[in-house]
Amino acid sequence: MADTDQLSAVFSALADPTRRAILLALAEHDATVTELTAPLSISMPAVSRHLKVLERAALISRTRSGKWRGSRLQAAPLRDAADWIDRYRRFWDSSLTRLAPVQAAERATDRIPDNREL
Repeated sequence: MADTDQLSAVFSALADPTRRAILLALAEHDATVTELTAPLSISMPAVSRHLKVLERAALISRTRSGKWRGSRLQAAPLRDAADWIDRYRRFWDSSLTRLAPVQAAERATDRIPDNREL
């Protein structure tokens, strides 16, 4: 159950485009709230709230060194989410592979008449 709750927290955090943009920036390098706010059209307090959500989902860790408070991407929860999604990708790939011959047969029977038949 704890794994499912963690996965729910990750997907909930990823549902917001601003949080995804923050994760993308942190994939490049660790950053402060000020650095993360610069390219976004929201306030520092709003970015801080997004960082708290990401931290609760264990997608980032935050450190403090004097006045500097940095954020760092923690990729393991993203791998868990990708693994969960991958199970369904394999299901759909398999389903689509089985569907291909049926679609080909339908296309063969639904041929378009040429001009002589009109």
